[in-house]
Amino acid sequence: MTDRKMFGTDGVRGLANTEPMTAETVLRLGMAAGKRFTRGTHRHTVVIGKDTRLSGYMLEPALVAGFVSVGMDVILVGPIPTPGIAMLTRSMRCDLGVMLSASHNPFQDNGIKLFGPDGYKLSDALEAEIEAMMGNGLESYRAPAHSLGRAKRLEDAQGRYIEYCKTAFPRGLRLDGLKIVVDCANGAAYKVAPTVFWELGAEVIKVGVEPDGFNINRECGSLHPERMRELVTAYRAHLGIALDGDADRVLFCDEKGDMIDGDQVLALIASHWRETGQLQGGSVVSTVMSNLGLERHLQSQGLNLIRTKVGDRYVVEQMREGGFNLGGEQSGHIIMGQHGTTGDGIIAALQVLAALVTNDRKTASETLRVFQAVPQLLRNVRLAQGASADAVLGLDEVKAAIAAVQQRLNGHGRLVIRKSGTEPLIRIMAEGDDAQEVDTVVAELAAVITKAAA
Repeated sequence: MTDRKMFGTDGVRGLANTEPMTAETVLRLGMAAGKRFTRGTHRHTVVIGKDTRLSGYMLEPALVAGFVSVGMDVILVGPIPTPGIAMLTRSMRCDLGVMLSASHNPFQDNGIKLFGPDGYKLSDALEAEIEAMMGNGLESYRAPAHSLGRAKRLEDAQGRYIEYCKTAFPRGLRLDGLKIVVDCANGAAYKVAPTVFWELGAEVIKVGVEPDGFNINRECGSLHPERMRELVTAYRAHLGIALDGDADRVLFCDEKGDMIDGDQVLALIASHWRETGQLQGGSVVSTVMSNLGLERHLQSQGLNLIRTKVGDRYVVEQMREGGFNLGGEQSGHIIMGQHGTTGDGIIAALQVLAALVTNDRKTASETLRVFQAVPQLLRNVRLAQGASADAVLGLDEVKAAIAAVQQRLNGHGRLVIRKSGTEPLIRIMAEGDDAQEVDTVVAELAAVITKAAA
């Protein structure tokens, strides 16, 4: 398989107007992806959504030009959550779906996520194939003048997605009497998320719903939940909901303002689905970053935790391969097979709200803390310019330090060392029953890696 150099753990991502996120390269990506998904004589169609970053105005037309030039029709839907693009790709029988977003990154970054006609993110192999096509002379892909594609805007895309989300909420239930804070990160869900919860009866306190092209994820959303927590306690709300820039992940805080992560949400849904017979395969899929407490909790219920490498699409691939219908990440990507093909922050929030309103009106702090998490610490080591994460992790002194910590934690803790797929970072995560020991080993490893990466 050809190496993927441009694609990372979640599509293409980078600084806007700098390679690979330039209009020229994105146009070429559109041509290659359009050609790769031309699969017959019918009129081929791609649906394109975006979040609220300023650079979307540059990259969206470049994508359109690339697709149209190879004869593919384009449907533009404007700002919409990433799972909305997955849904529209399937429901409109499109050949390809594209989301312009850098998720939780700041406004100056942007990215491209590609979905196949089945609504699932592309595999590593398909991404590598498209990347290879970009470097092999695109001139032959150009359609003749009479076969160029067309572009049009779909005006009711947000309304379609709102209705789709509401179908995931149990029939007969309502959110009357619940007061919730919803932080939309000034991102893709700034219109749809508050509407979904309001139409189901909740009193919604909105924050992060005034995007200006620059403020996506800035001191708001799931990466910066402080404002949400403050508003929950100030308004005496029952729950806080914080989405990221493209709303494919979600974190919560309870009525006290204390945070609840994706591991607790997975445990909550798994317990409910096990009781109701909805959980398939007796397992939950998550990543190497999920807390050891989640694994122990699932084992106590006779369930398995299957771990994958970091990235929600790897979780989805394992779910599909093993026939499982629940998976996700500690960071808040929650994938429910019967409701969608990718992480969906709004639909995950609806499952949490359903648990809240059916649990004898117990508080969020009582309902959503399903297991006791073990102490866990994550630290990022930023690489010097030009340094290679693989080279640093391959150094003898670094490998020796990692091996020593793994032996030290064996039996009562875990260590995960990985390079970021989107930033020049090496991530160190340790967890164990002894919080002081976890702090110590992370500090020791960070010092060794920092010195090696300088």
